[in-house]
Amino acid sequence: MSALFTPLKIRETEFQNRVWVSPMCQYQATDGHIGPWHRAHLGAFATGAPGLIMVEATGVIPEGRISLGCTSIEDDAHANNFKEIIDFAHTLNVKMGIQLAHAGRKASTMRPWDDHRMATPAEGGWQATSSSATAFEGYPTPRALTTDEIKELTQKFADAAKRAVKVGFDVIEIHAAHGYLFHQFYSPLMNQRTDEYGGSYENRTRFLIETTKAVRAAIPTTTPLFVRISATDWAEGGWEINDSVKLAKELKSLGVDLIDVSSGGAIHNAKIDAKPNFQVPFADAIRNQADILTAAVGLITEAEQAEAIITEGKADAVFLARAMLRNPRWALNAAEKLGVKITWPLSLDRARTLT
Repeated sequence: MSALFTPLKIRETEFQNRVWVSPMCQYQATDGHIGPWHRAHLGAFATGAPGLIMVEATGVIPEGRISLGCTSIEDDAHANNFKEIIDFAHTLNVKMGIQLAHAGRKASTMRPWDDHRMATPAEGGWQATSSSATAFEGYPTPRALTTDEIKELTQKFADAAKRAVKVGFDVIEIHAAHGYLFHQFYSPLMNQRTDEYGGSYENRTRFLIETTKAVRAAIPTTTPLFVRISATDWAEGGWEINDSVKLAKELKSLGVDLIDVSSGGAIHNAKIDAKPNFQVPFADAIRNQADILTAAVGLITEAEQAEAIITEGKADAVFLARAMLRNPRWALNAAEKLGVKITWPLSLDRARTLT
């Protein structure tokens, strides 16, 4: 028996295993529309039998994208582009999720491989917005959102969630980590507001709480809702794990089913000791102190490593990123390493070693 390859049911959705593909920006979209690269990229993961594929950070409005090459789900046309990929994954019993996002002050960049960082207006760039008019290191100063704009964005997230469910996504995830917009509100390192969205813990988390309520109300009760957070800012005076446990309890009460636990992104020079399992203790603390399902992420690369995380009760699933980029069929190999016979796509079955 393998804990990693035991199915997990959340609401009415059953994931065939706990090996999940982390959302990873590809910077290959055109005006927010996905194309051939995404079909090949996501399709390759689907042939590898993970339990869930989470589509990359996808802007709920065009200005919510990180870069000119990032995806958006701003309208039905953008959403419908995903249908072919979702339908293909479903034929292989693989569930599909989408990470709804707004980059805030980290928005309007070029692609990582371009020769300059920020997109100019002539290139299609725009002025970024944030909780406060403070810039991330090396980025332009953003404009602080008004309270009316904050409420409008909450509705945009709800509208995007509706579109995602309509086109067939099984899971909705709100991206509230890595120094992007929601994190720019709840972290005291970034939020300098003095209104109802700044100052106290309750005020700084208000935007995420209000949006979570709106998204939960906008999607079917059968649809799982995840939230990705940065469990710590890795910096003095910043957001800490105790804050994350408190927030996770509140999110659970609002109908969030799982916390996708990452960390960092608030400041450019945080002292992060990135090594295998470096974020697992945060997933463990939230899971066992807030009594909510968690997924662990961060330098999880080996089958035995992932198995131990689940077996030891530190998380309920693992999200893999770079390991999946190197080998989109990681789950098939992991099952063989663990001596577990799982269902392979018929076209690949001749490659299995376990009989």
